[in-house]
Amino acid sequence: MLTPHKLGLHSLLKFVSPVLRPVLNIPGNRRLENAVNIADLRLCAEKRLPRMIFGYLDTGSDDEISLRRNKDAYTQYDMHFKVLAGLSPPLDLSTKLFGSKVDIPFFASPSAGNRMFHHEGELAVAEVSKTNNSVYCLSTVSTTSFEQISQVLDHQHPKVFQVYVWKNVDLIKELLGRAKKQGFSSMALTVDGAWYGNRERDIRNGFTIPPAYTMSQIGQALRAPAWSWDFLSNPAIRYALIREDLPAENISNFVNSLLNPSFSWKDAEWLCKEWGDEGPRIIKGICRPEDAIKALNCGFSHIWVSNHGGRQLDTSPATIDVLPAIRKAVGPNVEIIVDGGIQRGTDIAKALALGADGVAIGKPYLYGLSAGGRQGVDKAFQILRRELDRAM
Repeated sequence: MLTPHKLGLHSLLKFVSPVLRPVLNIPGNRRLENAVNIADLRLCAEKRLPRMIFGYLDTGSDDEISLRRNKDAYTQYDMHFKVLAGLSPPLDLSTKLFGSKVDIPFFASPSAGNRMFHHEGELAVAEVSKTNNSVYCLSTVSTTSFEQISQVLDHQHPKVFQVYVWKNVDLIKELLGRAKKQGFSSMALTVDGAWYGNRERDIRNGFTIPPAYTMSQIGQALRAPAWSWDFLSNPAIRYALIREDLPAENISNFVNSLLNPSFSWKDAEWLCKEWGDEGPRIIKGICRPEDAIKALNCGFSHIWVSNHGGRQLDTSPATIDVLPAIRKAVGPNVEIIVDGGIQRGTDIAKALALGADGVAIGKPYLYGLSAGGRQGVDKAFQILRRELDRAM
């Protein structure tokens, strides 16, 4: 199919982009400036993105029960506050995660295809992570390479490479080697994504990346001029770590073609040995205490409690609800990360109180990225940082 990128249209549009892009972004920048919480950033993202892109970002699997549970579960935990503690803001929120001192106990979770939401993509997230001295995580299905991230974050900055259970063992070895070379000191194996979740909003919206240029998609693009201009005036979106020479294809088909559903604990043990003593070995996607114990016995050093943001197995439990049992099972000395449903700084405070050492956020920073690139990601971080400081 002949597409605008194959015709080289982006090479021409980039010359007028410095003039036109700021004009197209005026409404979005105003909305972003007026946003006061993460819910506002979500609305900003919805207004800037085509329906199918926002749907992909916002969706869960099947009936989206786990998606709602993750968020709603936090409202069921009351804050029994102490008084006259003698503290004055700003508080020292620093902690140690994955062996490195960081300034805040939360960080951006790895997410596929950041350039799908805004042309600044993963680089915007890396820059904000640098500004906040927070952990940075890069997804295997990234649209930015290891080398590009390393130009923003030096070898000393805490960086996590997230890997899936691919069929191609040589590909895994190659990616681990490249990650080590570029200063990624931690490896996180995602184990709750051995298949691609049934995300029905994507089906209804006709979601494809790259676009299929159907009449429906063209109509959506016309109603999202700022996003559409960014998409057309920048190079084609590519999976920069896996097949940089080819444009990105439909993400569900691409992921399903590479994932290995038969990946087992024995294979996970092999992966831990392959990573070696380079740094922390994290297992991401745990929701049962006995699996946490298995993971430690298998060679993992860190536990990441997650249900993939409610995007995989629907009706799985809220991550905050299973966190205390997992903490009890592994004891006080194993570092635990939790994600899923975080919308407020008070949510972060509750997760820390219930046993987490660190908290990963997904949708909050992606809403910000979609709304305004680096500026939006920074706003998401500042909102949560301010709310957490106030709660503490």
